[in-house]
Amino acid sequence: MDVVAACRAFVAVSGHGSFTSGAAAAGIPQPVASRRIAALEEHFGARLFDRSSRAVRLTSFGRDMLPSARRLVDLADAMDDDAERARLRPLRIAVPETCPPRRLADLVVAARRQRIHLEVRPAGPQERERLCRTLEVGAGIVAVPEALASWRVPLGLAARTPVPAPTVFLETLRGGRTRTQARRRILIQPEDDVTHLRDPLTRAGQSAGLAPTQVTVAPSLVDAAAAALGSPDLLLCSRQQAEDFALHWCPVADPRLVRGYHVTAGVREDLDQPSTILHRDVARCLGAPEGPEPAAGGDPGDRRAGEST
Repeated sequence: MDVVAACRAFVAVSGHGSFTSGAAAAGIPQPVASRRIAALEEHFGARLFDRSSRAVRLTSFGRDMLPSARRLVDLADAMDDDAERARLRPLRIAVPETCPPRRLADLVVAARRQRIHLEVRPAGPQERERLCRTLEVGAGIVAVPEALASWRVPLGLAARTPVPAPTVFLETLRGGRTRTQARRRILIQPEDDVTHLRDPLTRAGQSAGLAPTQVTVAPSLVDAAAAALGSPDLLLCSRQQAEDFALHWCPVADPRLVRGYHVTAGVREDLDQPSTILHRDVARCLGAPEGPEPAAGGDPGDRRAGEST
């Protein structure tokens, strides 16, 4: 017997003084209300209603049981409300600042279709790690080396004019012997100012004979893109970013540079939602190839908040 459903029928009938009216108020057919109350009476071993007259009246036992039945119904309703609020609990997730707003909006819409309510918080790589560490967000898409990544975004160099080769060799960026020949800089945006990207590029630039100032970190993506749009300088970026800025993109011959991303979270459910259910939608935001979704349960690279990357 469903005790809550039976008590709901009991409370409704007692409040309306009629099986027909009470059943209608409870949203069930009158025969169903009668059966549920009869089952409740059998369970308690006593009558709840006096059916000897046309009017439905509570017995003394029924009057004594009514307050408890109301409390049970109220508690069940409160649990339903709590469950709905829990389902609607927003998942606050830190995402790269490089994610275009339109693609983030598409991600939020895709999540809602899955009954996941996302609140995205764009931030730089160091700030995303801090937000996850301090639990200010439930999950974060953090920068990791390619080998540990769930999403991989190939990087190249973008310029305002086409590069006359299928790949860029850093040696070709060495300055000429005359002072009038400007040295083209490689501008690293803050999203790529992480050791596993910045350091290999800096070392490769030194090996290729570039001046120390030719590989530099820009204050912001806007500053870096503006420099690339208004000068011969080159922006280290993804193909998606180059297209967004109407720049010509070309991969680097060496070193091979790839942004790696993975999800970190304090709760397994918060880890699984972005990395499995929304894997392809997150990939679109990051500009990563939309490969097959990982199997439920994640892969060996899964991390909880607070673990080192």
